[in-house]
Parts: sequence; structure tokens; C-alpha cells
Amino acid sequence: MSLTRWIQGGAQEAADHGAEVVSQGMPISEVPTMIEHHIADGGVIEIFGLHWDVSALHLPVFHLGPFTIDMTPTRHMVFMVLAAVLVISIFIPLAREAVRRDKSKAPTGFANAMEATILFFRDDVSRQNIGHGADAYTPFLLTIFFFILGMNLLGLTPFGITPTANLSVTAVLAIIAFITIEVSGMRALGPAGYLRTIFFMPQGMNPIMAFVVMLILAPVELMGKLTKPFALAIRLFANMMAGHTLVLAILGLIFVFQNFYVAAGAVTIASVIMILELFVSFLQAFIFTMLTAVFIGLIRHAH
Repeated sequence: MSLTRWIQGGAQEAADHGAEVVSQGMPISEVPTMIEHHIADGGVIEIFGLHWDVSALHLPVFHLGPFTIDMTPTRHMVFMVLAAVLVISIFIPLAREAVRRDKSKAPTGFANAMEATILFFRDDVSRQNIGHGADAYTPFLLTIFFFILGMNLLGLTPFGITPTANLSVTAVLAIIAFITIEVSGMRALGPAGYLRTIFFMPQGMNPIMAFVVMLILAPVELMGKLTKPFALAIRLFANMMAGHTLVLAILGLIFVFQNFYVAAGAVTIASVIMILELFVSFLQAFIFTMLTAVFIGLIRHAH
């Protein structure tokens, strides 16, 4: 979310909502509307003052019973696909190079950095938290990390949009992680062992009291399973949305006061926050991946 993009989109947003921008400054009540315009999903992507209506690409609509699936793209979807394409275009050539490379020689440059990152996730994230059989989950964890990181970083580029500031996007990512977690538990524990992670009767207790404890704890255990993906989705969404909202709100002071000193202070503060946002982009991608690995390890070793 750059200052240039914010300025260029401002006039269009003001015209759409009938706001009157006078010489004394923009009404402060219009700032939240403009922030929402730049963060929320929509069908228009603005680049250098040009408006690309991606929603005009009418794709098929599927009806599955009470559900309707509209394949018409939005700008968040466009940037999700762009992030996926970037990840694929970076790592497939690196993988081919690793296969062809002489194993007695270490990679250099960017390939060396990526290999170090992959080994870190394999050794310190996957194996440390999942244990036996962890290597099978390493590709999944790496895919989650770099896909989320790609979406986060695209939102920091000029004219960029952050799909992870959309709760629907983070919710789908969390659902994918939830399915992987629960399926890995079923495979490791078997059907009976998996059911015991919900309906647990303590050993050594009076059978009647053990049954009572099971009745009390079963809803708690089931709720615990559902709160994990909920926490993953909300944490990523809230952190990414909050940072961009703060930057846009501070830059909005420039249009409200139209004062040089306010503008200098706002740009300075926003620049510092953008540097922090760069760190947060990496951190939130890592936290989502780390917690997914932790949850997989917990259910696979439920005993």
C-alpha cells in the first residue's frame, strides 16, 4: 500500500462516494471509507491511475445444492494467483538445479539461501515439532510458509494488495491446515485412537466417574479442535489488516490537514511502520507454519 497508490485512488474514491475535497482539507469522515476501499476486496485493480476491472472476466458459476460458487475473479484472488505463480516460478528451477548439481559442491547465491531456509524448516520446525515421519509434512509446511509470505510481501509493493488482510483467505488457509492436522492424527492413531482425542475416559477411575468426566471434557476437546484453525485465521488476518490500516490512517492525515509539517511527520511514521510491516510479513508466515507443525505433532502423539 504505497503513498502513490493511495493518492491516485483517493480522487476516484471521493468521486464514487460524493465526497467534497475542498482547499481546507478532506473531511476526516471520508478517511475510513478510503481505507476500506484500499484494503477490502473488490473487482477493480488500480495501477498508475488506470482501473483494471477484473470482475469483467465473467467465469462460470456453479450451483452445488444450496451453495453457489462464482469463479469470477476479484483483486485478492488475482494477487493470490500471482503469489502462487511466483512461488512456483522460483522453486521449480531451484529444484531442477539441485537435482543436476554436483552433490559435492554447495549451492551459491540465492539457491544457497533457499536451501538453508528449507533445511531450517525441515530440522527446526518440522522434525522438532512433529517427530517421527516429519519429513513427509515438510513440503506442505514450506508451501504454506512461502505462499503466505508471497501474499504478505505483495501487499507491501507499490499498487500491491494483501490477500491475507481478507478473513476469507486466511480462513481457507486455516481450514486446509485443520484438515491436514486431523487427517494426520487419524492416520497416526487409527480410528479408535483418534476418537479418544475427543472422548477420553481417564484410566484408573471409577467407571461411572470416568464416564462423567468424558461427558464434561468431550465438548471442551471438540471446541479445542475448532479453536485452533480459528486462531490461525484470526491471527494472520488481524495482523496484516491492522498494519495496513494504521499506515493508511496516518497517511490520511496529509489529506485532512494539508500541512507540510503534518505530511513530513506522517510520511516518516508511515515509513517506519512499513519497515515493521516487512518484519511482520515474515513473522506471521512463520507463526502460521510453526503452529501448524505444532498442532500436527500434538495430535500424532496424543498419548
